Amino acid sequence: MIVLAVWHAGVPLLLLTGLIIFLGLSEMTEMLSRLGIKPSLWLAMAGGLILVSGAYLYHDGYPGPTITVILFMQLIATVVCYPCYSLLDSAGTLMGTLYVGLMCYFYLLRTLPDGWIWLIFMFAGTWTCDTAAYFVGRAFGRRRIAPVLSPKKTLEGAMGGLLGSTFIAYLFAIIYPFLSMHMPKLLLLGLLLGAAAEVGDLLESAFKRQAGLKDSSSLIPGHGGILDRFDSALFTAPLVYYYVRLFIIS
Repeated sequence: MIVLAVWHAGVPLLLLTGLIIFLGLSEMTEMLSRLGIKPSLWLAMAGGLILVSGAYLYHDGYPGPTITVILFMQLIATVVCYPCYSLLDSAGTLMGTLYVGLMCYFYLLRTLPDGWIWLIFMFAGTWTCDTAAYFVGRAFGRRRIAPVLSPKKTLEGAMGGLLGSTFIAYLFAIIYPFLSMHMPKLLLLGLLLGAAAEVGDLLESAFKRQAGLKDSSSLIPGHGGILDRFDSALFTAPLVYYYVRLFIIS
């Protein structure tokens, strides 16, 4: 289903992206509630719908004006529902909505010229980085990079992840001849993608650690939840989108 949605793009991919966002928002509001915040799931879902709709209707990149609409929606809800819905609750809901809403870039990447290649590149580089970091870290890891936040993450593993994502960039340049003329830029993108993937993974670890959770949910048996699967891509998708627009197809 995912492969077909990526291939056909348009509404099928938009609907799949929207479903992933809604599932991610459900997990995010649950984590925030464990921190003493009372986020509004319905307002978060409404914000997610606005972001997805804006990505479809706004044809010039990320639908920036939607952020203003979502912000005003949160502020009005704070006034109308005060004191049951505080400024802290509103801020948590807004942050969670915009964070999970970064998944809109899955759809936006597909709208670029040769967008299906860039979308696959983003996922391949992200997952290769995660996989390489895991195996290199297990085999050679000695120095912890975030012992309090994520004790198993090591400097050696992080370097392995960067090499993995850079290798994917090199591989794509070989497979697709039109990318070979951009080899230096593509290799740099691969390196940056790896760094963004690792930061995204650490950020979600911070959310889970503060909430006292091992996984964001049990939606996918043995693999956790939506945010566990797409935490790194929340950072890499916007990076690839803007990098390609600014430095490769400009």
